[in-house]
Amino acid sequence: MKLRALVVDDEAPARARLASLLNELGQVEVVGDARSAMEALQLLKELEPDVLYLDVRMPGMSGLELARHLGTLEDPPAIIFTTAHDEHAMAAFEAEAVGYLLKPVRREKLAAATDRARQLSQGQLGAIGAAATRTHLAVRHTGGEDLIDDSLRTLEAEFGDRFVRIHRSALVNRDFIEAIERTADGQHQIRLRGREERMVVSRRMASELRTRFELPG
Repeated sequence: MKLRALVVDDEAPARARLASLLNELGQVEVVGDARSAMEALQLLKELEPDVLYLDVRMPGMSGLELARHLGTLEDPPAIIFTTAHDEHAMAAFEAEAVGYLLKPVRREKLAAATDRARQLSQGQLGAIGAAATRTHLAVRHTGGEDLIDDSLRTLEAEFGDRFVRIHRSALVNRDFIEAIERTADGQHQIRLRGREERMVVSRRMASELRTRFELPG
């Protein structure tokens, strides 16, 4: 049975050339292509690819960031990086990447990397993701809510310079904090820029937040 492949690259000629090479090799079935990492995320559930041929440098979320997100899935696809830049190769190989192919992609190297894709374990893909620092969060939508698979503890450790904990069950973007307010009954709330509703702040965190951000209380 052929692997199901998704080609991800922001340049249309690059996607077309790679898809043509893959079709000639006959090792995979190219089930779709995406112009960005975010578009690839949207196609994953629909297409269920076994392997992604993934550009590293793309507008918005990079290929390495996408690999980090995929590493959190229960059954992630294998990843073969395709790029015109070689500076990320060491990080990819240290993380046991299936392949890191420089453009223009050579037919024999593409074939060899595709063969290795069948043996990529979930743990190896997770290691690839750990080598990349995220600047975006990938979410799933259900019942009108945005869902992510990471725990608050994980997000706080990774994005601690951008998000701050206001309660044991809530993180907020520090750039949107305007003030810590106290209600008549002594409850602390946070006012966010551009939002009418208030968010509850634990008593323990209220004092720390005011001091940390020099906010009025």
